[in-house]
Amino acid sequence: MLNQYYGDYFIVAVFIVMGAILVGAAVGMSKMIAPHAPGGLKDIAYESGIEPIAGGWNQSHIRYYIFALLFLIFDVEAVFIFPWAAQLGYFDSIGRGVFALVEMFIFIAILLLGLLFAIRKGVLKWE
Repeated sequence: MLNQYYGDYFIVAVFIVMGAILVGAAVGMSKMIAPHAPGGLKDIAYESGIEPIAGGWNQSHIRYYIFALLFLIFDVEAVFIFPWAAQLGYFDSIGRGVFALVEMFIFIAILLLGLLFAIRKGVLKWE
């Protein structure tokens, strides 16, 4: 019994070691095969095939970050809602369907309150 218990850990350890060896081999082969020629055009900023106009460091407006954060919030919301929706039938079969439904409505309401707050603060207005 004890041997089988440690046998499972041994299999995991073998996979970790093999993964590390494969990654190390790939990185090592890349270092040996890839050409190393720094300088020239490799050092300038790439702007979608257009000749760069300014330096490599430009400040972005805070609006972009706010939109990105709002996207992430609602993207993560979808990650939480999909498994819940897949298991709603199970919750209903054990008599907890109404509780799960109300719980998800509360979750969505909290997120909608955050969105309404962002709208009222004028965060989503693009000027």
